[in-house]
Amino acid sequence: MLEAPDAIDGPALRRWAHACVAGLDEHCAEINDLNVFPVPDADTGTNLLATMRAAVRAADTVDGDGADVVASALARGAVAGARGNSGAILSQVLRGVARGTADSVDPGRIDGPGLRSALRYASELALAAVSRPMDGTIVTVLAAVSAAVSDSDATLAALVRTAADTAADALRRTPAQLDVLGAAGVVDAGGRGLVVILDALVDVVTGQAPERAPLASRRRPDVADAESVCTDRPVAHEAAGQDYEVMYLVSDTDADRIAVLRTVLGEIGDSVVIVGDGHGDTAGGREGAATWSVHVHCADAGAAVEAGLVAGRLSDVRITCFVLDATRTATTGRGPRAVLSIVAGDGAADLFAQEGAHVLRADGPVTRADLLAAIRRTGRRDVMVLPNGVLPAPDLVAVGAQARADGRDVVFLPSSSTVQALAALAVHDPDRLGVDDAYSMSEAAAATRWGSLRIADQRALTYVGTCEPGDCLGLVGHEVVVIEPDVGTAGRRLVELVLRAGGELVTILLGEKATDELGERIAEHLTSRNPGVEVMVYRGGQGCDLLQFGVE
Repeated sequence: MLEAPDAIDGPALRRWAHACVAGLDEHCAEINDLNVFPVPDADTGTNLLATMRAAVRAADTVDGDGADVVASALARGAVAGARGNSGAILSQVLRGVARGTADSVDPGRIDGPGLRSALRYASELALAAVSRPMDGTIVTVLAAVSAAVSDSDATLAALVRTAADTAADALRRTPAQLDVLGAAGVVDAGGRGLVVILDALVDVVTGQAPERAPLASRRRPDVADAESVCTDRPVAHEAAGQDYEVMYLVSDTDADRIAVLRTVLGEIGDSVVIVGDGHGDTAGGREGAATWSVHVHCADAGAAVEAGLVAGRLSDVRITCFVLDATRTATTGRGPRAVLSIVAGDGAADLFAQEGAHVLRADGPVTRADLLAAIRRTGRRDVMVLPNGVLPAPDLVAVGAQARADGRDVVFLPSSSTVQALAALAVHDPDRLGVDDAYSMSEAAAATRWGSLRIADQRALTYVGTCEPGDCLGLVGHEVVVIEPDVGTAGRRLVELVLRAGGELVTILLGEKATDELGERIAEHLTSRNPGVEVMVYRGGQGCDLLQFGVE
C-alpha cells in the first residue's frame, strides 16, 4: 500500500471533489428519504449533488493546480450553484476549505494544520450562515468534527479518519437532538451528506474508503408518512404558512446591506441562510464576498425578492411552492415525479441537474441494469425517462417491466438525442397531471429537429457520397447529409439545411473535442443570416459528437 501523503495538493483536491459527486450520486435517494427537516420535501440529496456538481464544474475550468486556487474555485462554484438550504451550507464547507489553505505551510498544499483550520472555518461559516441554528442538523455534526480535530497533532491521514468517524458518530445522535428526526426515526439528511463528503476525503488521502455500518434509522416509505409523524414539529411550514422556498444570488452589495437583508428576511420568513463566495477572504478570518447566495422559506415570495433588490443586483432567482408539492403528495400518495435523463458529458449532465433532473451518465456503455438502478435511485414512484437513443426499444420495454414489478410507474419519452431531451425538460411541469406532462414533453421532443457533427474514422459510402477518414460528417437524425473536409463549413451547412424548414431557437452542445471557436463561428453565422433566430451554445462535453444541435 502506498504511504498516505502529508498534504493535499490541487489535483488531489479535484479528485476529492469528483469523489464527492460520485458518493452523493450513489447515496442521493437514501439522503432524500431521510429529509424531514426543515421541510419534508425529499430533496436534500438532490440539492447537495447539484451544488457539488456546480463546484466541480468551476474547479475543472480554473487555471492552476494549487490547493488554494482549486479550493477557491470550488467555493465560488458552490455558492453560485447552491440548491436549497443544504446546498448553501455545503458551499460554506468548501469555503472553509479555501480559507484553511492560508494556514498551511504552503497554501498550495493543505497540511494537517491547514485541514484543522479548514474544518474550524467550515463550522464557523455554516453556523453564521443560518439565522436560527438547530441542534441535530448538519451544523451540529460539523461542530463535532471541528472540536474533535482542533487540538490534534496527528498525521493528515489520521485527521481525515477522525473527522469522518466523528461525523458518523455525531450523525447517529441527531434523532435524540431534534424531535422531528426522532419522531420520524431518521438521522439528519444534511449530516448524512456530510459523512459522504468526509468519507470521500478519507478515500482520496488514504486510498481506502471507510466501511460504515448501516444507520440506525428507517427509510421513509414516502413523504406522506413523514408528514403524519411530524405534525407537532416546531417548524411545520404548513401550519406557519411558509408556502415558498425562495433562492437568489446577490452581487454589487456589501456586508452591511447583507446584514439588513438577513434581518428583513427573518421577519417575513424562516430557514434564512445567506452565504458568501469567499472572494476577498483573508487569513485570520477577515470575511469578504463578491456574490452572496440567499435562501428563505416564506409566505410572500414577492416580498423576499423585493428585499433582495434593495440589497443589490439579483440573478438566478428560483421560487418553489411547498403547498403544491404537499397537495400532490396528499392526493396521490406519491411524491413529485422524477425526470431521469441518460446523458454523456459533464456539461450536459450539469444542464439537466440544474433543472432538477436525475442523470444517468452514458460516457461508457449503459446496460439495462444500469438504467433500472438509476430509476430506483431517484427514490420516486413515478419516473419519466429521457432515453436519448442510448438503449434500444426492447431494452427499454424490459426495464419498464422490471420497474413496474417494483411498484413504480415509468414512462419512456420519445427523445432520440440530448437536445431533444433538453427541449422536453424545458416544458416539464410537475404540477400537471402525469399524462398531460408526458404528452407536452413528448410533443416538445418530437418538434425538435436535431443533428450532429462527427469525424469519419474510416472510408464509407453514405447517402450523399463516399467519405474518407478525417472528413467531417453532418447528420440529421441518424442520416449523413453533409460531407466536408472543414469542420466549420460542415457545421454551417448542416444547421442552415435544417433551418430551411423554419425555426426560432437553435441549441448547440459542444462536444469534448470541439473548440469554443467552432461554436462561436456557427452561432455568428446563424445570427447574421437569420436575424429572428436565437442561438444558445453550451459546453456539453460529450465524446461521440463534435457538436449536437436542435432546432425548435
